[in-house]
Amino acid sequence: MSIVRIENVTKKYGNIVAVNDLSLSIEEGEIFGLLGPNGAGKSTLINMITSLITIDEGNIYIKDANTKSNANLTKSFTGIVPQDIAIYEDLTCLENVKFFAGLYGLRGKELKSKAMEALEFTGLADKAKDFPKGFSGGMKRRLNIACAIAHNPEIIIMDEPTVGIDPQSRNHILQSVKELNRRGCTVIYTSHYMEEVEELCSRIAIIDYGKVIALGTKQELKSIVKHKNEVWVTVKNNIDKIVQEELKEIPGVTDVEIYENTVMVYSMHESENLESIIAYFTSKGLGILQIESKVPDLETVFLTLTGRKLRD
Repeated sequence: MSIVRIENVTKKYGNIVAVNDLSLSIEEGEIFGLLGPNGAGKSTLINMITSLITIDEGNIYIKDANTKSNANLTKSFTGIVPQDIAIYEDLTCLENVKFFAGLYGLRGKELKSKAMEALEFTGLADKAKDFPKGFSGGMKRRLNIACAIAHNPEIIIMDEPTVGIDPQSRNHILQSVKELNRRGCTVIYTSHYMEEVEELCSRIAIIDYGKVIALGTKQELKSIVKHKNEVWVTVKNNIDKIVQEELKEIPGVTDVEIYENTVMVYSMHESENLESIIAYFTSKGLGILQIESKVPDLETVFLTLTGRKLRD
């Protein structure tokens, strides 16, 4: 059953079309990944789902309620963890959570109880009376999550929730996403970390130029590039001697990327050109430290469809 239905939605800013006649359904109980390069329209779409901005054309339905005519109702179904940390540093952790939960109508004993439950869930119960001003980025992110879930929303939207945090907090957040989903929450998740999407999401939509250009499970998306091979060559030095256009002249090679001391060579499946690739590096007098053949992953899918890496 679809818990979120997006039907032919368009949003423009002057002459710029941020979201272009986009349609999408998100099923109840899934962790749904939204991927796209910067400026693809992801944040605009999220802001329309949560009624933070208006829709120019089309409709969005949450639990069959139209966000245009039932904004207060549809807002109550959702909780959002924004990309930019949104907390008040002059309020304690408990006061922060109570403030945001209070916006959804919680009052009195129920408000305090739900706020403490949210802090317990995010591992911040012992910090309830502390001010977040001196918290690490990871702790502030966890507080943001507590603020988003205290009113028990059925849909949690997480927009880049692990940006700029330490590995321990990142792992805590990923486990929290899984636990929220286990408890019945539908999660909409955006990230610049492909491994997070691989680990968490049951289905994924790739958005570019305001449109969905691919949609499916991880395996369904990977099947798009099953005909491609990747070879990563790490060299000792003199990587500036490598000319991408020369490598592309090798039969079967479709693309070449250079990062620091590693060269990524993409070829059509069954090209059988590894010897020619190695010969090229040898001819340039480059010492090869490592050669690794990689199975196509979501990063390869993303690069193939958009022509950009996710973190560009």
